[in-house]
Amino acid sequence: MRVLSSNHSLATAGLILAALFTTACGDVARSGRGPAYLVIQALEGASGAKPEEFGTTVASDVVTLVEQDINGTKVRVATVYGDPGRVVFRLGSKDPGPAATPTIPGPLNDVTVNRYRVVYKRADGRNTQGVDVPYAFDGAFTVTVRGTGPSEAGFDLVRIAAKIESPLRNLSGFGGAQFIGTIADITFYGRDQAGNEASVTGSISVSFADYGDPS
Repeated sequence: MRVLSSNHSLATAGLILAALFTTACGDVARSGRGPAYLVIQALEGASGAKPEEFGTTVASDVVTLVEQDINGTKVRVATVYGDPGRVVFRLGSKDPGPAATPTIPGPLNDVTVNRYRVVYKRADGRNTQGVDVPYAFDGAFTVTVRGTGPSEAGFDLVRIAAKIESPLRNLSGFGGAQFIGTIADITFYGRDQAGNEASVTGSISVSFADYGDPS
């Protein structure tokens, strides 16, 4: 049997500890290679029929009856609205520094977010796009998130096109299913001023139905 020297044993133990440390760091690593990362501070949505009423869940009305004056007569007209979303970003630092003097991301670490992707899913696992849930889609906007404070941006949470396609169009007038409950996963993509990619994902509940309209 070969007996290892104390130096060799210490070196081996060091390698094992280094491997464990590397694995642990990898488990908590933030997206992107830059020193700062994106954080979603708030994520909200609203029904297109009531776009000023934002909340952490969305009751999406597939068809809204809107009263209009046509030739002097009040007529309720079926109208389709897209549903807006809004997000508040901030930056976090991968090396936060000591509590007394925390590290603040500098101008080179500012992240410009320029696109996003929305994917809908259901809790029951029935996630066929165009059959069980609306199609996923990509959108674009531009907002720069700075280390000095949060930044807000608006985006399309549900497109108008989705409400005239299956499966949402089947909800209109209760011609098919009467309700579809989904979770919308929204991933935002950007890069810092040094060119390092960054991304972050948030989720919000979106329930689709032909909700009752105000009289």
